[in-house]
Amino acid sequence: MLESGNKYLTIGTVVLLKDAKKKVMITGFASMSPETGDTIFDYSGCPYPEGFLNYNEVCVFNHDQIDKVFFNGFVNEEEIVFKKILVEQLDKLKENKSEKSAE
Repeated sequence: MLESGNKYLTIGTVVLLKDAKKKVMITGFASMSPETGDTIFDYSGCPYPEGFLNYNEVCVFNHDQIDKVFFNGFVNEEEIVFKKILVEQLDKLKENKSEKSAE
């Protein structure tokens, strides 16, 4: 079951994506894939337990693609402040994109 009320899980969180067999560890936020152009994904991650081995093994995915959370990463005050800034910046980015689309 996913946490409610907090869209972004913490760095180090280990998840299983829907229709996947291999676990992924979250390594970053607001990532873009070269294949998708300007699409911003919620997370980037690497295979678990191997970790980052090469650039071909990095995946990007959205929160709604997560099927199960196996482990939640470390949370402290610094991480809480970062998440607040992350959400604010992404909201501004989405707002700017909406304004440009309406023009």
